[in-house]
Amino acid sequence: MGGVNVESGRGARRSLDSEINMIPMIDLLMVTISFLLITAVWSRMARLDADARVPGQEKTDAPPPPPAKQLHIEMGQGDKFVLTWKLSGAVVSRTELPRHEVVSIEGPVRVVRYPELAAEVVREWDASGSHREPTDHTLDQAFLHTDNETRFGSIIGVIDAVSQVQRPMGKGAKVAAFNVTLAN
Repeated sequence: MGGVNVESGRGARRSLDSEINMIPMIDLLMVTISFLLITAVWSRMARLDADARVPGQEKTDAPPPPPAKQLHIEMGQGDKFVLTWKLSGAVVSRTELPRHEVVSIEGPVRVVRYPELAAEVVREWDASGSHREPTDHTLDQAFLHTDNETRFGSIIGVIDAVSQVQRPMGKGAKVAAFNVTLAN
C-alpha cells in the first residue's frame, strides 16, 4: 500500500521514505495494452486484400489469343431488337428483329418472354459463335444495351432468351453459351 511517512518530531530529521501505489498504474497500463491489441485485431479484420491482377490465365510468352466476336443486343427502341456481332469494335453482321413479348402471370410475378429473340440468338450463335468445344471453358460474350426506361422484367426476359443457347462443357454437361453483360 502506498503512503508517505510524515513523522515529524522536534529537531528530528524527516524521513524521506515514500511508497508509490503501483496498482492503479498497472491497471491503467493493462487497459491501454488491451485497447492497443483490440484495435490491431480489428484493423486487420477490416482490411481487404486486393491487387490489380485481372482474373484469368497466367502471363505466358505465347502470343495472345485472337479477339473473339461479341454479340451486342440493343433493346432501347420499343418495337425491335438489333443484334450486332462485333470483332475488335468492327461490325461483322447486323440483324433487326421485331420485338414481341409474351407476358404470363406465374403466381404474383409478371414474367416476360421473347421466344422469337431466343430462336434468333440460337441461329446467330450457330452461325457465328466462337467457343464451341467441350474443353473450351471460355464463354462467348453478349452485351445487352438498354435505356433507363426499360422495365426490369423485360431485361430479365432478354437475358433468359440469350441463355437459351446451350453448349457442351466438360463431360456431357450443358451450360449457357453466353456471359451476359449489361450496358447502356
